[in-house]
Amino acid sequence: MNRERFAQLDIDLRSVLHNYKFFRSRLKKSTKLLILVKANSYGHGAVEFANILQDAGVDYFGVAYPIEGIELRAAGITTPIIVLSCGTDHYKEVIENSLEPAIPNLYSLKKFCRQAIKMGVKEYPVHINTDSGMHRLGFVEKELPALLNFLRKSRQVRVKSIYSHLAASDEKKWDKFTLEQIHKFNKMADEIDGVLGYRPMHHILNSAGIERFPQHQMDMVRLGLGIYGISPSGGKGLRPAASLKCKILQIKELVPEDGTVGYGRHGKIVRPSKIATIPLGYADGIDRRLGRGAAGFCVKGKLAPTVGNICMDMCMIDVTAIKDVKVGDTVTIFGDKPTAEDLAKILKTIPYEILTSVDRRVDRVIKG
Repeated sequence: MNRERFAQLDIDLRSVLHNYKFFRSRLKKSTKLLILVKANSYGHGAVEFANILQDAGVDYFGVAYPIEGIELRAAGITTPIIVLSCGTDHYKEVIENSLEPAIPNLYSLKKFCRQAIKMGVKEYPVHINTDSGMHRLGFVEKELPALLNFLRKSRQVRVKSIYSHLAASDEKKWDKFTLEQIHKFNKMADEIDGVLGYRPMHHILNSAGIERFPQHQMDMVRLGLGIYGISPSGGKGLRPAASLKCKILQIKELVPEDGTVGYGRHGKIVRPSKIATIPLGYADGIDRRLGRGAAGFCVKGKLAPTVGNICMDMCMIDVTAIKDVKVGDTVTIFGDKPTAEDLAKILKTIPYEILTSVDRRVDRVIKG
């Protein structure tokens, strides 16, 4: 039994396609588009989202870990998939599922090649991760000679792309640093090209980079948060791809003054109030810090503030000021009102955290 009748994340097909076309329109026809569907498509449902975008013609998908790519293959996704944080222990499964590993260091490359030899694989597609200033993963410039020496001799891999990751492309104050990253990446990528004898794809732009530095789109770009309807650089024109909604389970009519609601009696009632209980709690991704009136969820176009502590599976909202409210009415946790950005501001975090916190037990339902 699913929870569709009570709580679900609605995926708006038209909004997803709108966002896809929005970014496609900023690219040359020859530029490939990789869309990140890691972390369960930023909480939106990886299989559901990948199916939509595969039909739309996306060139690549990006996941964080092999298990995410394996899930997509099992669901029938045939689009090429880059595994960005491949680790070093699952190369057999990577090859068996036709996943393409990102290689951040020589140790990983050598271990992958040993596995490829065991499986009789040659010229397997890999992606070389270079560190242009993020200082997280990737080859730094001084490590290139050893990499190139190994690539000259290896027949097990073929470099499909060379890439790097921008650290602060969404913030104008770091534009000089961003351009320095791009310059450093170009230099490293050209050095690798010179040894390979062929030219792999180059890519460095993320969502904010596509919006703010389209002149550096190179051969491919990587679209993450933007496809889900949120501009990391504050741009306009995107539509929220999903809305987290549920239905009111029960309404307590006229909870008396001086009464309390919820655990710890933190929901103090100062006037006779109408309190609605909804079937989403912190186990579903509603942060406990949104309780005690910190946030409001939308009922009939109005924000109803939370009352008391957020429970594991439920929370309570004050609907006293909302006319004709009844059991079964829809409550929007985030979507158009409030937005994921609105909740992120309350929590002093980023929208990524709001979206990826939605638990898998909440149904993902494609609409439109």
